[in-house]
Amino acid sequence: MAKILFITTRNPYSGRYSGDVIRALKVINFLRKKNIVDVVYLSKKKNITQTKKNKRDSFFFYPNIFLKIFYCLSNVLKLQPLQFGLFFSQEMSNFIKKNAKNYNLLFFHQIRSSQYLPKDFKGKSILEMGDLYSDNYFQTYKNLGLLSIFKYIYMIESFLVKKTEIKLLSTFDRIILFSKSEIKKIDNRFKKKIFYITEANDRIKNKYFFSKNNNQILFIGNLGYIPNIMACKDFIINVMPKLKSEIPNIKLNIIGNIKIIDKFVFSFFKNVNILGPQKNLDRHIKNTICGIANLKIATGVQGKILTYMSFGLPVICSKKTASNFGKSVLSYKNNKKLIENICMLKNNKKISQIFSKKSLSCVKKLNWNKIKLDYSKVIKFSKKSF
Repeated sequence: MAKILFITTRNPYSGRYSGDVIRALKVINFLRKKNIVDVVYLSKKKNITQTKKNKRDSFFFYPNIFLKIFYCLSNVLKLQPLQFGLFFSQEMSNFIKKNAKNYNLLFFHQIRSSQYLPKDFKGKSILEMGDLYSDNYFQTYKNLGLLSIFKYIYMIESFLVKKTEIKLLSTFDRIILFSKSEIKKIDNRFKKKIFYITEANDRIKNKYFFSKNNNQILFIGNLGYIPNIMACKDFIINVMPKLKSEIPNIKLNIIGNIKIIDKFVFSFFKNVNILGPQKNLDRHIKNTICGIANLKIATGVQGKILTYMSFGLPVICSKKTASNFGKSVLSYKNNKKLIENICMLKNNKKISQIFSKKSLSCVKKLNWNKIKLDYSKVIKFSKKSF
């Protein structure tokens, strides 16, 4: 039995409809079955009723906006990622430094939590990096317009994160990545440290039913994430008008956290339904043609695709997001092909059912009940040197 301190910069109990939050809670609950696991995390004050679900947990509130700006500027001067400043708490840092010695293993969830690793910690450290975000940020920089201030922020962040990723590969004892294609990008001298644990889905519900009357397209994702909001805007502005000429009553349903301003802007577009976070997706599968992952900016494995597949939905992906799913999904190179694929799935029962079966077959291999056992292997491997 290992004594583990799990460190994350988002409240795993918040119920936030975001892949990283959902996964963190799953990992915590699984590790607690055979280990002593304490959790320390940051939380928003509005989530105060959703904090400290376990008496062994500790939480700290995010710093105010002025401290965030100060920390971000300080990090730039130190050539550290801006996001470190957004997710830094001096109180949380002091707590971890003081208590780390009481654990033989520190488990850090995502790269932004790695800043809390005490320099004098003598035990073992694991970082669930997930994806190589430097590549993601560089793609974002390339896809944003010249007049957008975020373009230059992401340019700087891609450089700073790349520098930090290289350092972390040297610093941590074990690194977890979700995608085999991401692992191929790692320098060979670090390969022995890498554990491949893919994204996974914990429930399979075959709710898809083909009908030529199906007229809905589903997009799931956190709309606070720039690649997701860009994908939705692109579909609404550049695809929906042309798609309406083929399917006049077509509707786009968007599920996930969304900023008030974005929800307001999207409300002006007909046939677009902003549904916000939804705990039960079953009723939103009815009348759906397919799920889409039309991202132009993507790294690793997209959790939204696994969610679509778990309901038996046929899935259409951009080339960027299709790479980890092979022939289990339909992919496209341009909007014309995307529209053709949607129309084909709407009108062709045989092809729709084929891709529905492919979805279910693929997601069964990526079931959480199987994947979670890989975490035991990581812990066991690390315990050898306790």
